[in-house]
Order: sequence, then C-alpha cells, then structure tokens
Amino acid sequence: MTKLKSRPSVLNIPLIFLSLFAIYPIAVLIMNSLKSRQDLGLNPTGLPKEFMWSNYKTAFETSNFARHATNSMFLVFATVAIVLILGGLAAYSLARLKPRGSNGVMVYMLVMSTLPLWLYIVPLFFLWRQVGLLNNYFGLILLYVALNSPFAIFLLRSFLVRIPREIEEAAIMDGASKMKVLTKVLLPISWSSFLTVGLVVALNVWNEFQVAFILINDEEKLPIATSFFAFQQTFGNDWTLTSAVGVMVILPVLLLFFVFQRKFTDGLVQGSVKG
Repeated sequence: MTKLKSRPSVLNIPLIFLSLFAIYPIAVLIMNSLKSRQDLGLNPTGLPKEFMWSNYKTAFETSNFARHATNSMFLVFATVAIVLILGGLAAYSLARLKPRGSNGVMVYMLVMSTLPLWLYIVPLFFLWRQVGLLNNYFGLILLYVALNSPFAIFLLRSFLVRIPREIEEAAIMDGASKMKVLTKVLLPISWSSFLTVGLVVALNVWNEFQVAFILINDEEKLPIATSFFAFQQTFGNDWTLTSAVGVMVILPVLLLFFVFQRKFTDGLVQGSVKG
C-alpha cells in the first residue's frame, strides 16, 4: 500500500523539474523588467533591489504597445472567427456527410500541414505583391486561416465522429435541417472542442512572427510579435525596457491559458480519443 501511495509523488518529480525549468526564464524576465539598468548589469538573474514600475510606463509609451496590441487583437478575432466557421463546416461535412473524396482531402491537409513555411513563403510574397495584398490585413488573415484550418478540421472532426448518430437522427425526425442540426444540436455538445480550437488559433496568431515580418512593412500595421522585434532593434541595449515589453506581450497569453486551461485540456482529450 505504501508503494502504491508513493508512486504518484515519485512520478511528479520530473514534472516539477520541467515546470521549474519552464518557469525560470519567465521569472527572470519579470524580475529584469523591474530593475534599473545599473541593477540589471550587476545582478542579471536575481531579485531587483528596487522595483522600477516606471519601466512599464516608459516601455508602453515608447513601443506604441496599445496600437500594436490592437492590431494583433483584430487579427486574432478575425482569424479565429473564420477558422471556427469554415473549420466547423468542413469537419461536419467530413465527419457526417462524408462526401466523395473526403479521405483524399484529409490526406491532402495532413501532407500540406507538414510542409515548412519557408518552402512556399517566398513565392507567396511575390504573388501577394502582384495582387496587392502586401501590407494588407486581408492577405495576412487569409494565410493565417490557411495555416490554422487543418488543425481545426482534424480536431473538430475527431470529436464529431464520436457523437452518436441517434442524436442527429432524432433532430432530423423532428424536422431540423442539416444546418440546424449542426448549430442547435452538435455545436452545444462540442463547444469545448470549439473553445480549444479557438484558444490554439488565438495563441498561434498572437505569437506569429515570420509571416507578418515578411508581408507587413508598415510600422503602424505591425502586430505585437513583429513590433517587439522592431523594438528590440531600437532599444536592444536597454534590457529593462525590452524585458518590460516582453512581459506585456506574454501576459495576455498567460492569462488566457490560466482562465481556460481546464477547458483547453478537456477539448484536446475529447478531440484526440478517436479520429
């Protein structure tokens, strides 16, 4: 009995070390954001001697954080909305309607989602320039939707195939259309998977750097990750301000995950049991 009780605590030891390994850089970033430049030079990994909260005010103003955060939030909401709508419809079609060639579509999406971004970003750059989509949010959102849709379709389809068909058939017998079955019956049942997809897509878009760096050159239109890189190029010698901006960039991500972490993990588990 003693061995059985002690086993979970022993298994948790590696998880504790991994958690500390992941948390430590964030803790150092937060501590450095509250130091003076002199304090940071003398003590780069320890606690600040004096908490310089003014670093955040200076960093917020000099980085034009409000503008770039607004840009990213627009991209996040637009991309998440489109991915959930298109991904939900595609997943429902592949899971329930099963049109001809659906297996080929799944294989195609799987293969295309494994291709590295740099394999096709250069041709896309020239194509986007020809059609006038450079420095254009529509062109950026179009790519974000394309990059995130395969994951959304795979996860939502994996969950939808687990829902008993009897529920759907009962709704159809009551006179519900296919669209009504999806929106009024299946959607409420599978909302945790939709929430998980929305969270993952939101985090991907918020943290995305490469595509925005190549396609957006207008400083006023830069999303948060790209603007942070530009801020580092200008204020790279002042690590206190750079750390403060870094904390502000990751703070929404951390808050989002902590608020929805239970639903996030539940949605992943539900969508990965069968597919």
